[in-house]
Amino acid sequence: MQQMATTVTLLGAASSPGPGLSAGDAAVAVVSSEQKVYDVVVKQAAFLKRQLRPQQQQRAPPAVARELDAPRGGLGEAYARCGEICEEYAKTFYLGTLLMTEERRRAIWAIYVWCRRTDELVDGPNASHITPQALDRWERRLEDLFAGRPYDMLDAALSDTITKFPIDIQPFKDMIDGMRTDLKKARYKNFDELYMYCYYVAGTVGLMSVPVMGIAPESKATAESVYGAALALGLANQLTNILRDVGEDARRGRIYLPQDELAEAGLSDEDIFKGVVTEKWRKFMKRQIKRARMFFEEAEQGVTELRKESRWPVWASMLLYRQILDEIEANDYNNFTKRAYVGKAKKVLALPVAYGKSLLLPYSLRNNQT
Repeated sequence: MQQMATTVTLLGAASSPGPGLSAGDAAVAVVSSEQKVYDVVVKQAAFLKRQLRPQQQQRAPPAVARELDAPRGGLGEAYARCGEICEEYAKTFYLGTLLMTEERRRAIWAIYVWCRRTDELVDGPNASHITPQALDRWERRLEDLFAGRPYDMLDAALSDTITKFPIDIQPFKDMIDGMRTDLKKARYKNFDELYMYCYYVAGTVGLMSVPVMGIAPESKATAESVYGAALALGLANQLTNILRDVGEDARRGRIYLPQDELAEAGLSDEDIFKGVVTEKWRKFMKRQIKRARMFFEEAEQGVTELRKESRWPVWASMLLYRQILDEIEANDYNNFTKRAYVGKAKKVLALPVAYGKSLLLPYSLRNNQT
């Protein structure tokens, strides 16, 4: 069983197999979901560093950028629509993006919209009609988008964004893999399996966003550590979503909780479907909330390493998501029939707090000064 303490090793090397293990056993022991995802983090950090080398900074934009210049305001209209969608569905985050430079702000909107559209494929009103073949088509469309051949105006905004920032296609492909998982899997036998799912559907968002958010010029942190923190934030957000939506997911026949940990707590799928809060459930939920908070703590240091103008929206969304965990506790862990949400007043109050935190010195510099 994956222990909660392993969250602090997100950026560390994989453990060596113990003595006496065969080569096959050793391979199984080493290649955990955490190690697989860490390998992605390392590759993404290396990709960023390669793309930021001075000799590679001047890249000719793909044909799409020239084509969309013909209809006056074409790209401007595409980005504006992305902003409207972000404002409609993620208002607090949207407000935070207004402090960013225009280019970075529009790029984040484009990424947000692509992620939302991808998620809607399996969670939206037409989800029951989505097939693996439909996701294959969506992936081919993604590849066309990265090649400068967008299908529609929203695709065009992202296609233009990748000409301006060193964004790799891999996290986008991985998110589509997460949607494939949702089509065929409704149970997770342990946290190792759940960890990979959370990476696919949410950790990827952090990896997509780092090149746009940017690392502060004065930061002493490594690119790997910043990507690792972005990953941790995505994992924390998804774990929070899972804990908030237990009842809603159960009504769709889905349980996104580690089966072995449920069994260890004396709980079963039937208990989830019954939806009765018991002492066993409270104890189980306390453990799950503790794990989610550990991922949030892992993420906090990395947020301070981003460019100053990019920190506010990240802090705002992080503070609000952490409060969802508080609301679950306030509801006496009844996430079967009560949906934990943060009220408008608390959201408004979080904005100045997030702004204050965005002004803090990067953690790597504070650490060097002590």
